Amino acid sequence: MSSPATPAGGVRRIGRLEPAALAGVMSRDVAVFGRYWKATTFSSVVQPTIYLLAFGLGFRSLVPHVLHVKYVLYLSTGVVATAVLFSSAFPGMFNTFVRWQFQRTYDAILAAPVDTEELITAEVLWISLRAGVYGVAPLLVGFAFGLEPEAGMLLVPLIGFVTGFGFAAFGVAVAAIAKTIDNFNYITSAVLTPMFLVAGTFFPVTNLPAGIRTIAQINPLYHCVQLVRDASLGGLGTADLGHAGVLIAFAVVMWRLAIWQLGKRLVD
Repeated sequence: MSSPATPAGGVRRIGRLEPAALAGVMSRDVAVFGRYWKATTFSSVVQPTIYLLAFGLGFRSLVPHVLHVKYVLYLSTGVVATAVLFSSAFPGMFNTFVRWQFQRTYDAILAAPVDTEELITAEVLWISLRAGVYGVAPLLVGFAFGLEPEAGMLLVPLIGFVTGFGFAAFGVAVAAIAKTIDNFNYITSAVLTPMFLVAGTFFPVTNLPAGIRTIAQINPLYHCVQLVRDASLGGLGTADLGHAGVLIAFAVVMWRLAIWQLGKRLVD
């Protein structure tokens, strides 16, 4: 396996996360993304939009309002979190596993003056930047159903970025411990699907049984939903500082976990 490379002349770099190294890895990601951006964008944007259209159009006659908000508007702001989840956790898992195990891309990158922390951080940064952009798509669809523009919506890409950072790092950590790519089915079915179903996207978590409600409220995706909904519907308050704190803590913990798990697999 590869080991962290030292630049020519044997001079070790001082910074742990050097901008040049991060930019180098991310520039490669951008170049590769240019080849398949249509398929990636289609799947990342269309899937949550289908949820929005299906549930919004199907249930709005049965459930016209939720918490004094039109259901279709309640849903369009909640589905942002689903878009962020799909566009961050899945690339974190699948892209990492393929580049590490099959293409050996990471071995080649580590032969340059880039260490594992910089490599993993750059990969997660790129995925989370995309997730922040893709998360805006449900809001654009929501405008067609009467969602009014709010100044707080300018925060949605940032919220999507922070949430996407945590879930992208989560995906990288999962890829590091997975034996085969088929193991991701367990994570998708047993972890990610329940997370977005009990995040307050489709219905308030206050209606859930007490035990499940407690679990839902420690779900990072729930805090993303609350932040996006408050920002988009003009309801930002002091409680949202707590939601933001949870998302930042989740991102930092998952980032360090990803570096620890994949780092020890990449370096002997």
